[in-house]
Amino acid sequence: MPVIFNRKNKFMTKPNRLINETSPYLLQHAYNPVDWFPWSEEAFEKARLEDKPVFLSIGYSTCHWCHVMERESFEDEEVAALMKRVFISIKVDREERPDIDNIYMMVCQMMNGNGGWPLSIIMTPDRKPFFSGTYFPKENRYGRIGFKELIHGIESAWQNRREEILKSSEEITGYLSGIYEKGATVKIDGQILTKAFESFSTRFDSRYGGFGSAPKFPSPHNLLFLLRYWKRSGNAGALEIVIKTLTAMRMGGIYDQVGYGFHRYSTDKEWLVPHFEKMLYDQALLITAYSEAYQATGNPLFRRTVEETIDYLMRDMRFSAGAFYSGEDADSEGEEGKFYVWSNKEIIEAIGLKDASFVFRIFNTDEKGNFLEESTKQLNGNNILHLNKSYEELAVEFNMPLESLEEKITSLRSRLLNYREKRVRPFKDDKILTDWNSLVIAALSIAGRVFDNPEYIRSAETVYNFIRSEMSEGFLLKHSYRDGKKSAEGILDDYSFLIWGLIELYESTLKDSYILDAVKYCETVVQKFHDTEHGGFYFTSGEDSSLLMRTKEIYDGAIPSGNSVMFYNLIRLARISADPRYEEVAQRLLESFSDNISRAPTGSTFLLGSLDYLYGNSYEIIIAFKEKDEKTLDLLKELNRHYRPNKVIIPRKEDTAPPFEYLLNYLSDKGNPLVYVCKNYKCELPVRDKEKLRSILDVGNPHLF
Repeated sequence: MPVIFNRKNKFMTKPNRLINETSPYLLQHAYNPVDWFPWSEEAFEKARLEDKPVFLSIGYSTCHWCHVMERESFEDEEVAALMKRVFISIKVDREERPDIDNIYMMVCQMMNGNGGWPLSIIMTPDRKPFFSGTYFPKENRYGRIGFKELIHGIESAWQNRREEILKSSEEITGYLSGIYEKGATVKIDGQILTKAFESFSTRFDSRYGGFGSAPKFPSPHNLLFLLRYWKRSGNAGALEIVIKTLTAMRMGGIYDQVGYGFHRYSTDKEWLVPHFEKMLYDQALLITAYSEAYQATGNPLFRRTVEETIDYLMRDMRFSAGAFYSGEDADSEGEEGKFYVWSNKEIIEAIGLKDASFVFRIFNTDEKGNFLEESTKQLNGNNILHLNKSYEELAVEFNMPLESLEEKITSLRSRLLNYREKRVRPFKDDKILTDWNSLVIAALSIAGRVFDNPEYIRSAETVYNFIRSEMSEGFLLKHSYRDGKKSAEGILDDYSFLIWGLIELYESTLKDSYILDAVKYCETVVQKFHDTEHGGFYFTSGEDSSLLMRTKEIYDGAIPSGNSVMFYNLIRLARISADPRYEEVAQRLLESFSDNISRAPTGSTFLLGSLDYLYGNSYEIIIAFKEKDEKTLDLLKELNRHYRPNKVIIPRKEDTAPPFEYLLNYLSDKGNPLVYVCKNYKCELPVRDKEKLRSILDVGNPHLF
């Protein structure tokens, strides 16, 4: 039996039940003195037999405040004994079981007006919640109830006010169930796009980029919407918001200036001081946003950001079989950000005094530092590296050719990275999630097209091959994989994100197999997740009887909702396959959530970005070819070079059976590629040269109409 040395300097030799789990987060708690159960029927049956409420604690391995609550309470013998006396305690990894988290996070938001992690739920043995919260300190502090006092309060209420508790739990559960009853259907038209833009415009921070004040989150799907709104309307203000925000994030401390990749969010309005965890989904969505912004602007900073972020993923986050790990912690050696910050002395040690002075000026460091130590809230000489000026401005300041400046910064970064690698790294959550890896498939496919980089596309194919071989049984997905074991049934996000990735992979490779697989996964979604009565899709398949209820999400949080992405998928599949049934399901989805979308359009921007297919000019572009020769590739480069988000590219390779019967009618010109363009339900005569193609697509116009 292994000996684990915990943070309180006690040797813990006896693990709890979590030792048998695969989740890194659960394993982190396997040597707590708390009598933890995983989510299981055994736990709820024990709660019924012992007549105890259930304490459900949900978190994830890279969550800073989850670590704090563990150190303060879950590693404390006194608190653990108190928990055992009063509760049956269950630990859940929200990333491994988003279906459980989705239900009880909704409870917390409903009861408290907000939510977050660690998520703390207290419920009856039949899974009905009656109390919710997030982080609790061990003792009462700063007006916040302490965890010990909370436990005593729950114990008293459970013994003396049971009837009141049970009534409350029934009311909460009843309210949740009623949320998904069909409400009023509101007409959704193109005006809602303007409404959403005006909301973003009002909240835009014109000085620092982003929206509102602190904290600031990347929310790439909002920027993707604004790019589409600019393309639709020609409103330069929308493009300005995107450029300012993406530039500020890339230059700020939220971006790892040494090792690349983005931290989770900025704790201040300047994008300087991040919450240092790095999540796979942020990297994927930001790669997509920067790639599309590069298409729209040609800004070399955006291209460099994409290439660097992909470098980070390939270097630090890639599993040997080709898929990608979930995230990296904010903490190392018990301190948030310790791995990432620099003193001037360390920079000198890493690269020498002469080059260090250059780094000081480039990345804005000084002796006092700019990062407050968490325990003392004082500056202690540690710096978060960031840029205040563009490379072009720095080249002028240093009187250097731009290319020479870039080469020097790249070289010094490499030396700093080598020095940093000697530090204790933050914990890496090495489980592999289908939904987040599917976002990577989409991102790498898009970046591969935009930057004409076949290596990115091959990497996307490798990720999909892993999902097909290790996380899919036929066309049924598993959600999580670690140490050769797959666990948890696939959720809507797994399917919808994978279908999105497959459509992008189809357009990037011209391989029919990917769109045929996308159709099969879509059939699974309609069969297992579709709300046939009200429209839209449930978060879960309904096959897990241990869950309190089935939820439906349209709100885009840190990542787009599964329903938003399915709306996008269904419309594109309708255009690619010429099968109107997909669009009918999409229309019902839109009607189902129309009231929510109308009241809060900025909460569903990924869906709004898809409305151009319905209410604006969209293109179906079929390229018929015999071989993927230079002429074919030249036409594809023309299609991919420019920002035109509301199009589908449909390859038709002769001498092979097409994936859809209608494509039999589209042929090349005696082996020379032909492009058939249909716009707004009208088709043009086929063209064979890129100049004519460009004129049909109106590439010179700043917007579509």
